[in-house]
Amino acid sequence: MLVKDVMVRDVAYASLPGNRDQVLKTLQERQVSGVPVVKKEELVGMITRSDILRNREEDQTALLMTRKPITVTSDTTIMEASRLLLEHGIRRLPVVDGKKLVGIITVADIVKVASDLNIRTDVEEYFEKDILVLWSEMPVPIAGAVMEYAQVAACPVIDSGLKLVGIISDRDLIKSSIIEDSVGKTVLSAAHEEDEWMWNSVMETTNKYYAVSRIELRNILVKEAMVSAITVIKSVGISECASLMRKNKIDQIPVVSSSQKLIGMIRDKDIVEALVDHSQQQPT
Repeated sequence: MLVKDVMVRDVAYASLPGNRDQVLKTLQERQVSGVPVVKKEELVGMITRSDILRNREEDQTALLMTRKPITVTSDTTIMEASRLLLEHGIRRLPVVDGKKLVGIITVADIVKVASDLNIRTDVEEYFEKDILVLWSEMPVPIAGAVMEYAQVAACPVIDSGLKLVGIISDRDLIKSSIIEDSVGKTVLSAAHEEDEWMWNSVMETTNKYYAVSRIELRNILVKEAMVSAITVIKSVGISECASLMRKNKIDQIPVVSSSQKLIGMIRDKDIVEALVDHSQQQPT
């Protein structure tokens, strides 16, 4: 199977010149977590929700985006695309013809491929046991900072009784954000050799004011921003788990014990890894 068999051709994208608000609008309207950036129909970068959350005071798309993104062609195999996603720790690959953007293939598209196969391997072999967990009563700004420091895009949420009550992702953080405008001020300092009286006389003209616009996470509790969690047990097969992700349009699923205790997370990239392993085990 080739990339052109599963890639998205109607690509949501951002343009240069452009700004953060335009990117946010595209992400929200198209319900995606990242988009290619084009200039005069040529691919020049990628920008994601994580880029925006990591650089909340930056407004210009050119300064937020990642330049020279990893790309594939439409004739690249699905397995090669999967390996590139895993090797570089990325979630999407722009598909280019020369330098022109013609499509995009994402981890979600690879998950769809896995859901159509009969991969019976248990998720127990692939789910992550060392995970970050948030408390439902934690303020969202603190939760966002914790997720940023840990470099995770989603976390299970537990209540005071240690019961799994939901999951929160960077998508939920963006939905819970506001854009706050303020005015900043910078004062130029006098050169060492200048007379103090001379500096004081021109101080008024050397104060520079500039607009500051940054994303602020609303001061609400995690339980107000999280969503309900769909769960699986560790004996569920990879393809069945992929089907759940595909059906519910989610990137990760908490893994629970038979008594519903949280024991880990299976993420879409784990499904991609299982698919690659499965392909290598098949006779050629």
